Amino acid sequence: MEPIWLKSYQPGVPSTINPDAYPNLNALFAEAFAKYKELPALTNMDQVLTYAQVDAQAKDFAAFLQNTLQLPKGERVALMMPDIMQYPIAMLGILRAGCTVVNVNPLYTHDEFIVQLRDSQASTIVVLENFAHIVSDSIAETSIKHIIVAKISDVFPPHKAWLVDVVVRYIKRMVPAWKFDKFYWYKDAIAAGQQTVFKPVAIGSDDVAFLQYTGGTTGPPKGAMLTHRNMVANVLQASAWMSKLLVPRKEIIITALPLYHIFSLTANCLTFIYYGALNVLITDPRDKKTFLKQLKKHKFTAITGVNTLFNLLLNIPGFASVDFSHLKVALGGGMPVQKVVADRWQEVTKRPLLEAYGLSETSPAVCINPMNLKSYNGTVGLPVPSTDISIRDDHGAEVGLDVPGELFVRGPQVMRGYWRQEDETKLVLSADGWLNTGDIATINAGGFISIVDRKKDLIMVSGFKVYPNEVENVLSSMPGIKEVAVVAAPDEVAGEMVKAFIVSSDPSLDRDKVRAYCKLHLTGYKIPKVVEFRDSLPKSNVGKILRRALK
Repeated sequence: MEPIWLKSYQPGVPSTINPDAYPNLNALFAEAFAKYKELPALTNMDQVLTYAQVDAQAKDFAAFLQNTLQLPKGERVALMMPDIMQYPIAMLGILRAGCTVVNVNPLYTHDEFIVQLRDSQASTIVVLENFAHIVSDSIAETSIKHIIVAKISDVFPPHKAWLVDVVVRYIKRMVPAWKFDKFYWYKDAIAAGQQTVFKPVAIGSDDVAFLQYTGGTTGPPKGAMLTHRNMVANVLQASAWMSKLLVPRKEIIITALPLYHIFSLTANCLTFIYYGALNVLITDPRDKKTFLKQLKKHKFTAITGVNTLFNLLLNIPGFASVDFSHLKVALGGGMPVQKVVADRWQEVTKRPLLEAYGLSETSPAVCINPMNLKSYNGTVGLPVPSTDISIRDDHGAEVGLDVPGELFVRGPQVMRGYWRQEDETKLVLSADGWLNTGDIATINAGGFISIVDRKKDLIMVSGFKVYPNEVENVLSSMPGIKEVAVVAAPDEVAGEMVKAFIVSSDPSLDRDKVRAYCKLHLTGYKIPKVVEFRDSLPKSNVGKILRRALK
């Protein structure tokens, strides 16, 4: 497809970037830490670390992995933490040691944790103690050999750390019981690293930086292999896109999306390190009072989120009194931004809520709306620099303007493939680098992309992917369920919710029992919010349940 979108680029935004400007992410970080060493880099719970402090601690953590644990280059290290300062420090240390980061959702159940840890073959995990019980209950079924446990109090001075520990463990009871035969405290790991000499590791641009687990475009979770070149490219693409708006050393970004989510990881963490920004980490966005306090405390210039996060903010009492005079960028992604939310956001903040589009498989940015857009336009924007798109029909032929078709993407940000799943990779990634996104889209005369629908039956709950097969497999194992089908249903808060249609052989079975069973095996957002019992389910002439008819 001809790059008709280039004519709609904001003046001064380049059509291409050089993905080989840095040999790896570590080189990009080294430049940033040298330039911004005196500036504040991270703040969380009113504690602050400078770029120099983050750099030093990341190097110490890398030395610990290299010397104490003796992890070889390419070893997978799992990170299982919410948005706290230990996450970016550990992440930077893992990459510096030449290892691969495996992001793990700390809300995973035992079953989900086992699937990802087994597949990734991670030998080491860094986990916040609040979630250590999940690891301790499951470790025997994984390849984990080394455990590093962080505490919320790690970032506080000693006199305050003791009080935080008491509150977290004994008053709020936020730490379920856990036990390991052997483990390292995060602070001890940093201290041990200080006593050893870190030896720089030769890292190639095609080495895997992140295993980012996703449902992909088909089937169960798979690890998208995102190389150092992929991630450098997407950081440079995003920074080029915002270069006429953002100023190095001057930005403050609010990070409320979890950093283990690819949108937040690249957009908030990596790109804003490149800009020398202060990253305000919001550990629990559901704590509205604390969230609002942080928004009022900082003269923030950027915020990202999914539609549900922006909707949550708009409904916090007192949100309209926040000072938005410094806000430059409000960027929505991970799920469709609803017009009613975007319009209300602009009414309250006097700034537009811009929409972007991406995938775990694309590091993630594919399209972003121009930064000089004055209001929400209902599209996901234009392909970012060095990105090609093609919209094709079922026969592989490109369709015309405003005609729905399957969206294909090619660019330096497209993954190397799925980890240990060559056949699955071939289903979505061609030999000449085209990624089949599995999404149905249109392109207009200005080159703006609109996502029409998702191929097949993918359900998006607050930006997180839910595959019906996974939920159906859990439900079908429940005694009393004869047949089941799971589909997406609209939800005013989450965009979509999971709805289950059940044919039961047990008259006593009800919604509460079904949901209670699911809670044992599924993360919260995957649990059916609505359960409908039926005498039968619609089927095709070969006996296949017709989800489309149920939707």
